[in-house]
Amino acid sequence: MFVRSRPTSSPVSTRRRERLGEALVARGFLTQQDLDRALEYQRRTGDRIGRILIALGLIRRRQLYHVLAELWGYPFVDLLQEPLDSRLARLFDPAELVQRRCFPVRRHGSEIFVATAEQPSAELEEFIRGVLGPVTVRPLVTTEWDIDYAIRTVFRDVVLDRAALGLYFRNPDESARQVLIGWQKAVLASVILGVILGFLFAPRVTAVALSALVNGTLFIFVIFHFIVAMAGARHEHEQAISDEEVKALRDDELPTYTVLVPVYREANVIQHLIENLRQLDYPPSKLEILLLIEEDDEETLVAAKAARPPETVTFIVVPNGMPKTKPKACNVGLLFARGEYLTIYDAEDRPEPDQLKKAVVAFRKGPPELVCVQAALNYYNATENLLTRMFTLEYSYWFDYVLTGLDRLGLPIPLGGTSNHFRVDRLRELGGWDPFNVTEDADLGIRAAAHGYRVGVINSTTWEEANNHVGNWIRQRSRWIKGYIQTVLVHTRHPVQLVKSVGLKNVLGFILLIGGAPFAFLSLIPLWSLTLIWLVARTHVFDILFPPFVLYISLFNLLIGNGVMIYLGMLAGFKRRRYQLIPFALFNPFYWLLHSIASYKAVWQLVTKPFYWEKTRHGLTRYLDPSAPTAAAAD
Repeated sequence: MFVRSRPTSSPVSTRRRERLGEALVARGFLTQQDLDRALEYQRRTGDRIGRILIALGLIRRRQLYHVLAELWGYPFVDLLQEPLDSRLARLFDPAELVQRRCFPVRRHGSEIFVATAEQPSAELEEFIRGVLGPVTVRPLVTTEWDIDYAIRTVFRDVVLDRAALGLYFRNPDESARQVLIGWQKAVLASVILGVILGFLFAPRVTAVALSALVNGTLFIFVIFHFIVAMAGARHEHEQAISDEEVKALRDDELPTYTVLVPVYREANVIQHLIENLRQLDYPPSKLEILLLIEEDDEETLVAAKAARPPETVTFIVVPNGMPKTKPKACNVGLLFARGEYLTIYDAEDRPEPDQLKKAVVAFRKGPPELVCVQAALNYYNATENLLTRMFTLEYSYWFDYVLTGLDRLGLPIPLGGTSNHFRVDRLRELGGWDPFNVTEDADLGIRAAAHGYRVGVINSTTWEEANNHVGNWIRQRSRWIKGYIQTVLVHTRHPVQLVKSVGLKNVLGFILLIGGAPFAFLSLIPLWSLTLIWLVARTHVFDILFPPFVLYISLFNLLIGNGVMIYLGMLAGFKRRRYQLIPFALFNPFYWLLHSIASYKAVWQLVTKPFYWEKTRHGLTRYLDPSAPTAAAAD
């Protein structure tokens, strides 16, 4: 539906901005006081007045574009009502239409009517003719939201296909869509057959060999973690950003920043999510927040609309299709992202307000190959129960020591599922996220390293909700462990090529970190069972499994290894000054048994439903209300 507007000449930038404001005031859409406020904001940020007015909530988007259509001298079109020529539109690449903020609406003979959210220009005409040939371009004016809606509607199958299969079609070897490739299946079958035959024909030798393998690997795993943690302890943060550096940033020099927030069945936390995002210290006109809502999740969509989010929040409906995973939703968001940098937050996240600015400083200080910086994750409901205390100590150790230590040692860094900040161009170059990998974050961090990029860490924290229910925790952790196994299988498909591209040290670090964790967790129940049986029955039937050299390693793992891991958990409590949590590090062995249970569930699911994304329920804590005390305060 075209709305005709009175033709006017095309004004130059400064005069047009002033005239736009005057036109909005003259039509009663804006008060002079609000215009003065926006102009003052513009002097500080250098952004366009229209974007500022929308971001500050001073005017509705549709009102603004109706007036812009008058000033530019072209009709306004409502793409939600206007019939769309899908055959015409599908001659174009949807990604280009997103970035150029335009959409071809219909053809009339040699005339092409093109909706645009930017002032029509010769560049727009050249783009259209570059695809369609010598045609006459008739510009129409619409909002960015209308253009995104039209692209999602007309290109629904293309958007779904790229989000789900883009990485696979680009490079099948980097996708977890195929769990095992030929040689991996052959090796696995050979190992299983070898163990069976070993127990049939040489049971004692086979048993001793397996015992030595398990205990030796655990020994190396513990030593590796200790070395990495000590490297992290020596350096607070390799990308430490000072408050002075953040304050020195000028708003007019800040780039557009995209925030992806994938949500599914999160109606109960949407209101809190919107409030947390409002706290971000970043110019609203340069902030693009994409709320990624699944097509079949009407409840969350209704709750999001009822929360009345600011105009910087855009709802992106993710087409329903398999696999139904968070990385697939993030790939949809990446298609519609217009920022120079991008980050991801989960529904329950409370990022520190200056986190985006710290990421900008880190990228500017870092080398060209720095593709991502990871903020630390921690929990605001740490003291809720024993499980949340253990969860918090684990995450404090991981983000404050392990990731920092990996960076200091030059080893690949697996990302967390949230608060990782990317250069958008490099992220697209890497192919986005793997929707078939249920720990897409860890996979992407390793893939970046394989392509010669670096991942860093910044001294900023995002506060999350720690799982306070054992069943919910096991669902989440089994998914993580399954994803770790997927990541190892994917990145070891071509081991010789991997060593040549990243080096033997990085390959060993990756295998010990990502592959070592599932191996250690799977071994815990058998080893603890043997220990318990020996303590109760005092039997010597297991003596054949532990010749002297294996026995010494086993005793080291049992006494020193457990002690080291408990000590590292205590260190994490000290570093965060959460002293009340420190004694609970003594419960680590029991916490690891939960990991072991989750690991067996992970292996079962890897066989039966490898791409199933087991949903973690959020909003279960009494600390959800932002007015409630944070974990630090509660401590």
